[in-house]
Amino acid sequence: MRNKLYKSRNDKVLSGVIGGFAEAYDFDTTLLRIIYTAVTLFTGFFPGLILYIVAMMVMPER
Repeated sequence: MRNKLYKSRNDKVLSGVIGGFAEAYDFDTTLLRIIYTAVTLFTGFFPGLILYIVAMMVMPER
């Protein structure tokens, strides 16, 4: 059974989306932020930004 995905309350920079992913899947938050930023910059800024905004609206607070 998987953990439910929530925005992080403790580990947030903007809204806690990346921190929430890191907590749910037991991953290093800093490394996940670096990977997300690199993928967003190298694939074009717009899709990564839209994905983050959608995740901000869809993911519930803990």
